[in-house]
Amino acid sequence: MAEKIKVLIVDDSAVVRQVLEEVLQSDGALQVVGSARDPFVAADIMKRVVPDVITLDVEMPRMDGITFLHKIMTQRPIPVVMCSSLTERNSETAMKALEYGAVDIIEKPRMGVKQYLEESKVIICDTVKAAAEARLGRARKNNGFIKVEPKLTADAVIEKPNSRAMIQTTERVVVVGASTGGTEALKSFLEALPLDAPGMVIVQHMPEHFTAAFARRLDGICRVSVKEAANDDTVVRGRVLIAPGNKHTLLKRSGARYYVEVKDGPLVSRHRPSVDVLFRSAARYAGKNAVGVIMTGMGDDGAKGMLEMKEAGAYTVAQDEATCVVFGMPKEAVKLGAVNTVAPLGNIAGIVMRESG
Repeated sequence: MAEKIKVLIVDDSAVVRQVLEEVLQSDGALQVVGSARDPFVAADIMKRVVPDVITLDVEMPRMDGITFLHKIMTQRPIPVVMCSSLTERNSETAMKALEYGAVDIIEKPRMGVKQYLEESKVIICDTVKAAAEARLGRARKNNGFIKVEPKLTADAVIEKPNSRAMIQTTERVVVVGASTGGTEALKSFLEALPLDAPGMVIVQHMPEHFTAAFARRLDGICRVSVKEAANDDTVVRGRVLIAPGNKHTLLKRSGARYYVEVKDGPLVSRHRPSVDVLFRSAARYAGKNAVGVIMTGMGDDGAKGMLEMKEAGAYTVAQDEATCVVFGMPKEAVKLGAVNTVAPLGNIAGIVMRESG
């Protein structure tokens, strides 16, 4: 048996700690080795056992999550997943945590309908397992326990593209998919783009409401305009649309106008939004006028969609292993033969501009 991923839960709510422990323990790859009401108790536990991943509350009374995160990253780096409730204040704090070295964000589990609990379990466990594989400036161990579960494909949301359906147009569009480690990768990529960069749609796996805070953060530091996508938003030069958490986002076209459709639907490739859904829509409605980019992330979401894009004539780019936090999604796309170019993160903006010219 491969060694289980050891998880430490840090949250001031006893209810959240209990629910999180039940969710994590339900996955055979995970083992909860401790549960702490604050960072001081967590530090005592870590003297006895070193976790592979820490889930960390954003706001706690005796020491906030950001301060504890900073101590972890400067003293003994361990992958940290921030666990936050859906408030605007917590969303902004969680964005700051990602800048300080947190690997990902999960929404605090809440009691509700059965579908929510089942989907939440999938997302939380997958996020923690992905965090265990993250590089924090050094190689992480592979526990050999990351298994592929049954999952829906993009067929659940959009039909396969018909290559004969394309009408000629000269306008270029870019679609991007990312997951674990993607928030900082996207920041680096978008900061390098000029003001007149081609219109862009991005899927970054992130909980509902956090995508709005992420878009605002990027809009404040990039030359291009960045916003959370809303249904029927036009894709135009100089604008980047971020798919909202918990909604699928598709690229559509009416005449020469590209726009997005934001819609509900089941988890696809275990995600909502799904990169596969976005990429398939780009293959169908943009074809050779599209450029596709797949970045750091666990799993294979986007690989099949990128192959469909390439087969429709799009130019496709994957982030290389050396610059990925987790070389999962790009690796799977490369394995399928879906990628024209594999490049370091720092080169991707230049390639996108060259291929969009």
